[in-house]
Amino acid sequence: MRIAFLSDLHGNIHALTAVKRFLTEHIVNSVVVVGDLVGYGASPGPVIDFVQHEGWKVGLGSSDLRVSMELGEQAARRGVADQVLEWTRQTLAPEQLEYLRRLPTGGRIMTPVGRIRYFHGAPHNPEARLDLMAQEDQMQTLAEQLNARVVVSAGTHVPFVRTIGDTIFVDPGSVGLSLNHEPGADVTIIDCTGRRPRVTLHKVPYDYSSAAFDIMAWNLPSVIADVIRSGKMGP
Repeated sequence: MRIAFLSDLHGNIHALTAVKRFLTEHIVNSVVVVGDLVGYGASPGPVIDFVQHEGWKVGLGSSDLRVSMELGEQAARRGVADQVLEWTRQTLAPEQLEYLRRLPTGGRIMTPVGRIRYFHGAPHNPEARLDLMAQEDQMQTLAEQLNARVVVSAGTHVPFVRTIGDTIFVDPGSVGLSLNHEPGADVTIIDCTGRRPRVTLHKVPYDYSSAAFDIMAWNLPSVIADVIRSGKMGP
């Protein structure tokens, strides 16, 4: 049983189609998207349609939440992400917005090696964050609370794996806007055969130039195009 975990697609259809080709070559039994289908990228609608067509499991991300729900407290924010989220809200069709509203905050998967729990940010709150670098005793307490062999939590855009006792914590990174100083789409595959889960992190190349061009063509903030090309924020 091999499961691919993706996160933070962020409206990047070029990255997503490359990941689909990668998964065709690296056979998996199922695919789980741990939130943030939209935000930053120039193709939020096609990304939503793509994921629906594939029938992948999807959890609600913070950008998905902010685009699909009227959150009054966010109205005065004018950062780069907020500019794109407003544009995304106006771009999506009503049925695409409704799809985002119906997404669950996470899920559980039973495997031969134990339970996997996944969510964007923190359990039941996609806008929160788990500190996967916290002290070991804190992580051990969290592992006991979540009662899972593998915990998949996203939102940092940086792939990460940490083992605490019998629990493996994973951040899949980002398909559409990776920030680990290497351009490309992040994919995590968890192999659930054998005695314990095996986690592998992959970097999938794609047409960064076309993704960056789409950002500029829609007059979205140019800094997003720079991040797509470099895999990092700032110089």
